[in-house]
Amino acid sequence: MKARFGIVILLLIISCAGPEPRKPVQTKSGSFFKASIERSKRLLQQEEEKIQKIIKADSLKHYSHTASGSWYHYLAVNDSTDYTPKTDDLVVMTYDLLTLENDTIYSQKDIGVVSYKVDKQELFIGLRNAIKLLKEGERATFLFPSSLAFGIHGDANKIGTNVPLKSTVHILKIEKQILNPVN
Repeated sequence: MKARFGIVILLLIISCAGPEPRKPVQTKSGSFFKASIERSKRLLQQEEEKIQKIIKADSLKHYSHTASGSWYHYLAVNDSTDYTPKTDDLVVMTYDLLTLENDTIYSQKDIGVVSYKVDKQELFIGLRNAIKLLKEGERATFLFPSSLAFGIHGDANKIGTNVPLKSTVHILKIEKQILNPVN
């Protein structure tokens, strides 16, 4: 009887040890992400080289580089004001979307006149940034790398994967945000 009791106690002590963690079946090396980053860097470099060739060939126009990574030149300038759109302003505008080879994807007629509440509605990132650079009445042509356009997803319609875009944006009107005074 004492032997059985001793065996039961011994089994209880042995079985009380915590569970041992299993070793992972697969280990993640991060090589997929590293390869994806390298692919994206190469693609951006190729697109920037293409944009630089366009700029060099279009030597009559002065192109400026934006902080976000696009390039643009003015077609119409408004020197009578300094105001550019701010968050919550309503901007009435037209724009088109072309490939860098000047093939029309969406014409201004296709898109129509657009009312856009700055930073509160969905537009691709390059266009959101472009709008904030222009004053009322100004018109400019922008060159966007695909990372600032529709990226790897495209627009699920006419714009495919990783397509850099050219767009002429015309700001027709800017309605400034009216701040409500706090009571």
